[in-house]
Amino acid sequence: MTQAPAPQAASLEVWPGKAYPLGATYDGTGTNFAVFSEAAEKVELCLFDADGTETRITLPENDAFVWHGFIPNIEPGQRYGYRVHGTYDPPTGQRCNPNKLLLDPYSKAIDGNFDWNQSLFSYNFGDPDSRNDDDSAASMPKSVVINPFFDWGNDRPPGYEYADSVIYEAHVKGLTQTHPDIPENIRGTYSAVAHPVIIEHLQSLGVTAIELLPVHHFANDSTLIDKGLSNYWGYNTIGFLAPDSKYSSSPNPGGQVQEFKAMVRALHEAGIEVILDVVYNHTAEGNHLGPTLSMRGIDNGAYYRLVEDDKRYYMDYTGTGNSLNVGHPHSLQLIMDSLRYWVTEMHVDGFRFDLASTLAREFYDVDRLSTFFELVQQDPTVSQVKLIAEPWDVGPGGYQVGNFPPQWTEWNGKYRDTVRDYWRGEPATLDELAYRLTGSADLYEQTGRRPVASINFVIAHDGFTLRDLVSYNEKHNEANGEDNNDGESHNRSWNCGVEGPTDDPEINALRSRQQRNFLTTLLLSQGVPMIAHGDELGRTQQGNNNVYCQDNELSWIDWSDPDTELMEFTRKVSALRAAHPVFRRRRFFSGRPVRQRGGDGLPDIAWFAPDASEMSDEDWDTGYAKSIAVYLNGNGIPDRDVRGQRIVDDSFVLCFNAHYEPIDFVMPEKKFGGSWIAVIDTAADDGDEPTPVDAGQKVQVAARSVLVLQAATEE
Repeated sequence: MTQAPAPQAASLEVWPGKAYPLGATYDGTGTNFAVFSEAAEKVELCLFDADGTETRITLPENDAFVWHGFIPNIEPGQRYGYRVHGTYDPPTGQRCNPNKLLLDPYSKAIDGNFDWNQSLFSYNFGDPDSRNDDDSAASMPKSVVINPFFDWGNDRPPGYEYADSVIYEAHVKGLTQTHPDIPENIRGTYSAVAHPVIIEHLQSLGVTAIELLPVHHFANDSTLIDKGLSNYWGYNTIGFLAPDSKYSSSPNPGGQVQEFKAMVRALHEAGIEVILDVVYNHTAEGNHLGPTLSMRGIDNGAYYRLVEDDKRYYMDYTGTGNSLNVGHPHSLQLIMDSLRYWVTEMHVDGFRFDLASTLAREFYDVDRLSTFFELVQQDPTVSQVKLIAEPWDVGPGGYQVGNFPPQWTEWNGKYRDTVRDYWRGEPATLDELAYRLTGSADLYEQTGRRPVASINFVIAHDGFTLRDLVSYNEKHNEANGEDNNDGESHNRSWNCGVEGPTDDPEINALRSRQQRNFLTTLLLSQGVPMIAHGDELGRTQQGNNNVYCQDNELSWIDWSDPDTELMEFTRKVSALRAAHPVFRRRRFFSGRPVRQRGGDGLPDIAWFAPDASEMSDEDWDTGYAKSIAVYLNGNGIPDRDVRGQRIVDDSFVLCFNAHYEPIDFVMPEKKFGGSWIAVIDTAADDGDEPTPVDAGQKVQVAARSVLVLQAATEE
């Protein structure tokens, strides 16, 4: 599809149109345009030819501060923007300037890039109190009218329960850019994510959902561009309804929408859900020194939280310059309309909310019952998809792990920290490790939630990769151009004796074992596991723990040199989890004997010291202890299948040894199981045949390793 020339204003018919829906809506005969602004005195719709020729049309109607008009014969592919006339007085929070072309907050596609120069700013560089009236149109990308029609065929959401989910966090480009079996012309795009080789890889890992780093259209920061870098991660949104064109292989304006939908359809056909990492807490317009690109020039005070006693400044709970004003109805409407659009029109299956505590700040404090969460709770569409919170922001009281409403799940930062500390040998971690392995009841049970409220992760995009976690004690972010001052300094990592790459075979063997330890712990913990892309392949970022600006080989998966043994191990552990519901319980353990429903009178869980004695309070409080065994009773699962039948599984004993020497574990007494056979050993060489171990017998668990034993089937 190529864009037709924009008609001249004199030849255009402009009908009143409708105030809803907001944005540009094509109906087959023309396009309705609607934009909210209480601050505006007049709004001009600006249509652009392919060569940049601009045609301005004053929107004729204003209903409840929504400016709107319908223009016949305006078709998909048409590029447009707005100019808003009104008061420019930053000290009172008003920043209208018709010399600045503005993106539609409801853009469903955006075409072009920002040409960072003075014209994008409403003040003159060096004088924030001045006014700059340079026209910005030539330096701005443009909103695009899209074709809303798409053949979804028989597309249906896979609809996995949380308990059965394995999430794979990935970056569209980083996942696909170097894969040799993907055609070069589509690498790094939505089409590449939908390529059979990527889908087959995800399926082989047992992945049920891919969680994509931000794909909402975002701006590359001028400060990064000046350094020869870019905003690789994409946490700098400027279009909440628009899939970013940077990940599209289509040459046509708006083609990214069709390509994104095709990706979702292909993933659904393969049984894989699509979860989007979304950034509703701030936008790319930054603080009072930022550019005027969209909402700032449309209605600054409605869309952004301003400092009450000096409204030229912005409240910043995100560390990025501004915070969206979730206390204003039209700002809330934008968020909710965006969420519904991605579910109903783009068919995505859920969202991970970046810095979600910001969305709970109606005033200054975090309020778990804020209007945003009430709207989500009541929405018949949004409330039914997967909702994952990053439960913190950078403001006061922003760390809210465990405090989100019942229907929400959370990135469990305490899980990450505890598991990292345990495997690097920190003292006094056993009691907290027990909570994390069993679904973090201490965080979620009192609020009516279940183990699946905990999205368990050891590695995410933000921080070390798994390989780097066991290879570096310190961050090495020099490539970011900030003198290694950016990124987290306290990583809870351990380099196993040498900083960075080494030829020492013992250290490399230990690093491989530690990676297997982390993956085994993650995949066999109660809750929902999340794997970061490439960790199953041994991906490294050479010690850089903040590759937000590195759109290059440092941040992309290197498919040419995968750790195939680690990949096969990951598949094996994931398959064990999928095959056994005892690792996917929907309710917390009680620790009490199971006597009802055919129970065996044994507890649903039991904890043992290496000598097979049940853990005492003194054992839990022993700071130096680093070894523990846990018995999971397959006959003690309080869940039922879809037909209402009680779920029964095999029982397991998991032996954890973070000590630097091997430990002999005695198997529990016979009532727990007569014979056990090792099914996962993070220290074993491939091909080792496990020997059954009887109750009361000893089994050696290697230094810094996990041994998983399954109750042997009685003949």
